[in-house]
Amino acid sequence: MPSRRVLITGLSTYWGGRLAQALERDAGVEAIIGVDRTPPKVELQRTEYVRVADSHSLIRRIVEAAEIDTVVDTRLVTDSIVTSARRAHENNVIGTMNVLAACGGASSPVRKVVFKSSAHYYGAEQDDPAFFLETMRRPHAPRTAIERDICEAEAAVRQFAEQNSRVCVTVLRFANGLGPDLRTSHTDLLGLPVVPTILGFDPRYQFIHEDDIAGCLEHVVRHDLDGAFNCAADGVLALSEVISLLGKGIAPVLPPWGTGLVTAALRRLGLRIPPEMVNQMRFGRGLDNRRLKATGYRYRYTTRETVIKLREHQCLSRLMAAAQPSYRYEEEVEEFLRWSPSVRQNAVLPGWRPSPRQLAELTKVIAAIEERGGPVNTAPAPRPAAAGVYDDLEADELIALLPSLEAPALEALRAHEAAGASRRAVLGAIDASLRAKM
Repeated sequence: MPSRRVLITGLSTYWGGRLAQALERDAGVEAIIGVDRTPPKVELQRTEYVRVADSHSLIRRIVEAAEIDTVVDTRLVTDSIVTSARRAHENNVIGTMNVLAACGGASSPVRKVVFKSSAHYYGAEQDDPAFFLETMRRPHAPRTAIERDICEAEAAVRQFAEQNSRVCVTVLRFANGLGPDLRTSHTDLLGLPVVPTILGFDPRYQFIHEDDIAGCLEHVVRHDLDGAFNCAADGVLALSEVISLLGKGIAPVLPPWGTGLVTAALRRLGLRIPPEMVNQMRFGRGLDNRRLKATGYRYRYTTRETVIKLREHQCLSRLMAAAQPSYRYEEEVEEFLRWSPSVRQNAVLPGWRPSPRQLAELTKVIAAIEERGGPVNTAPAPRPAAAGVYDDLEADELIALLPSLEAPALEALRAHEAAGASRRAVLGAIDASLRAKM
């Protein structure tokens, strides 16, 4: 089932923002709505942001009013240093239950749910398999609060899938992400000039590049994939290899026993190693990624290439930070750029959506074409004034309007375009929009 009307929870997260940007480039996606407590951190052009907490009644109203067919839940907190244990539990477990409650029921328009999870679901222990398959049960009880939250959240997702068999439910378990725009405990640790490690341990590490995180989410939105899928790049590296590739020094200063007490002391000095990361620094973890690749997804970067890309970013980070201004969401400015009739240049931006005035004008054009019983004749002859609105639109402006039109209107416009300017780009875009409506 093609996803045409998408709701993204956690729009302010890196994952939610990147997914929205990717979907905006697809003319077949009619509506993108993002909900979160805080505004988005990336610039978006036609995604509608709604400031709302994880209230199932409010989300349900949005789902029903916008006729959402696909919900992507990206809110999961997987790093305990970003918030308190209580707030993480409310977000990860209670929040997930609320989102699922808003999606279920016979009257719900939702036909697909995507849940962004984490490889912390498997944990990290000495007797773990070399690579975790999606079908494997967690071999040990969760050790940390974050691991317990993730297991409870996934249990709620499984229960939802059992009770709503008509809904395609996808769970993505991501390995540790690396990239220039990601800020995690691992990127902080690997950003140090000398990286502390646990004495006597050199664990295996498997990463995923930030572009592949967005790519995996986009892939499952575009395809109906039931069940759980591991998301991790090809290949593993020993931690010592990772540090060497980054050009850093190794400092095996953390004791093999009582590591938690030492990391608590280091936290007061500014080095924060969360509890869920300690065992990974001992034993590492590997994910079997073949199931997702069998569906057609191809990773852009291997684990080694992901680390090398991180080193390139670390070398240029100061220069890049000075050259690239950060984006800040301002509601009034966003409303002006999206809806003001004075902002003509915005109509040529990819993913732009029309203002109510422009939609009204285009509706007049369609009505005029239909009233004439077909395409407007190109020979000099009187024609409805509304047809001039159409002819005044540039190709990019017209293409931006197409996702808002239904099939009959698209067919009328195609006939008019074919008999008139017959622009190849416009005709191709109309044909693509017609196929998406089928």
